[in-house]
Amino acid sequence: MMDIYEILKKLPHRYPILMVDRVLEINAGKNIKAVKNVSANEPYFQGHFPARPVMPGVLMVEALAQAAGLLSFATYGVQQDDNSVFYFAGIDEARFKRPVQPGDQLILDVNLERAKSGIYKFAGRASVDGETAVEAKLMCTMRRVVD
Repeated sequence: MMDIYEILKKLPHRYPILMVDRVLEINAGKNIKAVKNVSANEPYFQGHFPARPVMPGVLMVEALAQAAGLLSFATYGVQQDDNSVFYFAGIDEARFKRPVQPGDQLILDVNLERAKSGIYKFAGRASVDGETAVEAKLMCTMRRVVD
């Protein structure tokens, strides 16, 4: 289990783009289960859509990617620092099954499928009350950044 303070130590993201509020389970090299609490105060709800707020699909996929990043750090025993960043390398088979709205709790389930030559492949699923909201295959890579 990991609370928000541990998450902030591990991920470089901050409000309003931090999409993981708590980690419920993490099994290094295998999987992670995390939570994104969807609040009516999220800034994107002002324009997406004012009469019927819906969480943008791209942000649901971003939430899965952030959970995948936490799993990667735990798996390889690395710590996030100012010189390393995890980037998307690809998103495949993304399917959006149900809208996510204010008050929902998005459960993020991500499995590490493969890690080879610095490319990490994950299968992710986000759900609300057991119902799939989005599923996707994610590829990420870590890069060293030097100024």
